[in-house]
Amino acid sequence: MAPRSRRRRHRKPPSSVAPIIMTPTTIVTPVPLTPSKPGPSIDTLGFFSLDDNVPGLSQLILQKLNMKSYEEYKLVVDGGTPVSGFGFRCPQEMFQRMEDTFRFCAHCRVLPSGLSDSKVLRHCKRCRNVYYCGSECQRSDWPAHRRVCQELRLVAVDRLMEWLLVTGDFVLPSGPWPWPPEAVQDWDSWFSMKGLHLDATLDAMLVSHAVTTLWASVGRPRPDPDVLQGSLKRLLTDVLSRPLTLGLGLRALEIDVRRIGGSTVHVVGASHVETFLTRPGDYDELGHMFPGHLGLRVVMVGVDVANGFSQSTSTSPLKPGTIQLSAHRGLYHDFWEEQVETGQTDHPDLVAAFHPGFHSSPDLMEAWLPTLLLLRDYKIPTLITVYSHQELVSSLQILVELDTHITAYGANPFMSLKPEQVYSNPNKQPVYCSAYYIMFLGSSCQLNNSQLEEKVDGGI
Repeated sequence: MAPRSRRRRHRKPPSSVAPIIMTPTTIVTPVPLTPSKPGPSIDTLGFFSLDDNVPGLSQLILQKLNMKSYEEYKLVVDGGTPVSGFGFRCPQEMFQRMEDTFRFCAHCRVLPSGLSDSKVLRHCKRCRNVYYCGSECQRSDWPAHRRVCQELRLVAVDRLMEWLLVTGDFVLPSGPWPWPPEAVQDWDSWFSMKGLHLDATLDAMLVSHAVTTLWASVGRPRPDPDVLQGSLKRLLTDVLSRPLTLGLGLRALEIDVRRIGGSTVHVVGASHVETFLTRPGDYDELGHMFPGHLGLRVVMVGVDVANGFSQSTSTSPLKPGTIQLSAHRGLYHDFWEEQVETGQTDHPDLVAAFHPGFHSSPDLMEAWLPTLLLLRDYKIPTLITVYSHQELVSSLQILVELDTHITAYGANPFMSLKPEQVYSNPNKQPVYCSAYYIMFLGSSCQLNNSQLEEKVDGGI
């Protein structure tokens, strides 16, 4: 833990610093997770907040997924053994019940159980992604829905195509980069580098038995090939956004990845999103971003780390060119005290947090505060990502109040291109994972709140 004498809270620093402008064989060790530790869960808070916009939605989800409680839901989401009674007789039933969890009127928020016998929920024919209890609600909702209808059409396709990642039928294409790493600064250059080879891989996927079976099971017309290929590309960016964003941080903060023994990255606040479906090859692109690296160790730390994800506290040197993924369930400041300070785990060269959400809830802020102060006081290079410009402003203001030295912030060139629908408020503008980043190192940030807000509002 950081020395108590250095834990200054909410002191606003005086002057300003301009953000810097940046051009932007995996090993998984099969060791059981440590016992779960208490702590606020952003997954839990998010699940129950569904009822704020649509009362009863959380119970509808549990019912349609054949679950009796949130604890059963959480067990499955975290990769645990499904409880008795969970499951579906066939893929068609599974997809139908999953779609049923989206069935509520987007305008009046009524659930199927609240409808009169004369009414039925019908989806928007354009996007097939939102439902209405009647033409009156649909007409009233159109001014709001028309702004997001096209994006939600993509969401509806991606939601189904993502099943190919769950089953493992869609394997991420990867290999050494034919271009110099410094020439790959964003998704445009990444896709250009992959070129025709990637297109051929995706085309082969589209004619596979897995895709044919998927669309035969979902009960709706199969989209055109170009629509499905676009979906696969968005899914690629969603999975690869995290490793390439870590690479962005390593580059920008000038961390030497050719250090003997390897380099270590800690991903704090990790949840099932980072760990449940993560496979050994998912972080290969991070290695390709740094040819000649002497080993990269990525440790996921969080209270929502999926069951069964590996843990390795070894500090032995990594083999050059390898990436080791591991995880630890718990709060980061506890992990630091028990693992890092005792020498059981390497000191991090970079710490990253994908969508920490500390701006959104006093409970989460209270849980994050010891970690943020620790990172500041130990001067650990830190990268944070957020979903939106609004979250960027809120997060920056909190970090300024905590006296962190913000070294860079802006739009992430490797953000996910897959739109994310706000589940219980479908007509809210979709967001994109890791759309913006913030980097800080140590203390003495020189922007006060008014200067920071003026700078952000003026464009990044």
